[in-house]
Amino acid sequence: MLPIQSHYPLTKLNTFGLQSYAEQFLRIESIEQLQECIRNPELRAMTWSLLGGGSNLVLAELVHGLVLKIDLLGKTLVAEDADAWYVQAAAGENWHQFVQWTIAQGWGGLENLSLIPGTVGASPVQNIGAYGVEIKDVMHELKAVHLHSGELKTFTHDECRFAYRDSFFKQEGAGLWCIVAVTFRLAKEHLAKTSYGEIEQELATQSLAINAANIAKAVIAVRQRKLPDPAVLGNAGSYFKNPIVPNQIAQTLKQQYPGLVLYPVDANHSKLAAGWLIDQAGWKGRQLGPVGMYQRQALVMVNHGGASASDVKALEKEIQLAVQQKYQVTIEAEPISWN
Repeated sequence: MLPIQSHYPLTKLNTFGLQSYAEQFLRIESIEQLQECIRNPELRAMTWSLLGGGSNLVLAELVHGLVLKIDLLGKTLVAEDADAWYVQAAAGENWHQFVQWTIAQGWGGLENLSLIPGTVGASPVQNIGAYGVEIKDVMHELKAVHLHSGELKTFTHDECRFAYRDSFFKQEGAGLWCIVAVTFRLAKEHLAKTSYGEIEQELATQSLAINAANIAKAVIAVRQRKLPDPAVLGNAGSYFKNPIVPNQIAQTLKQQYPGLVLYPVDANHSKLAAGWLIDQAGWKGRQLGPVGMYQRQALVMVNHGGASASDVKALEKEIQLAVQQKYQVTIEAEPISWN
């Protein structure tokens, strides 16, 4: 008998701290348990939602159907060759703790992704990234269970179809696959990435040599200064994606607004800093009801207490409108919404 619970509170299971309940709720602690759910016709008749660390979600006040909390645990070195270590972690492992564990083993490559909330299993879905590194740069393969057939499939890097904050699992594969384990390729010839000025400055300020452990320390210090701790002030991390625009538009905006922050993407496109756009549009530190944009980082929406999905969506629309009116640039929300 599967231990399913009804009207289960999700408020403490999403980093935004939004008031929410699951109509039905079940913790998944093994692949076999997940496959048992798939074979159950009564459960299959429900709508399913997969919950990891709850760090990139806007939850409805009532999530209909069955919420499966993916709590698969375990991490190990599965292979090694002359060039790299291949490290596998189960989907329910805490992402930050996993990163720090790899560094403690002497394996570099994930340090720039320190202190990102969430779980290992969710990391490829969003192709999480920070300070010049994305999951696509370090992921080797992953295992996922098909939610209709129960098939356990290994996906290669290319099959994941990574893009900026995007992947196959967020597009065509959304709702069809549950990631259960991810394997990372961590190169033995460690190529440190410190090109983001804040990281270089932090390393210099602390007089730290450039290595994986020290880059992680610098990243953690910078993130703690800029970003609120979800345990103290509810948030879902960066709320808006950095918009990618044609170079012609970027250069026109740069002439109008010399302080505009932008980064080259390719020969024809540039990425604009959404946080800068929101700040200059006057929303940094401002509130709308119980939600607002964080006073130290305009890209982060925060819950000052008691917020629901409708509050979040109201502020999202206000900010999108303000940025569109001032810069004629559309910014998109990054978190996934559960209606």
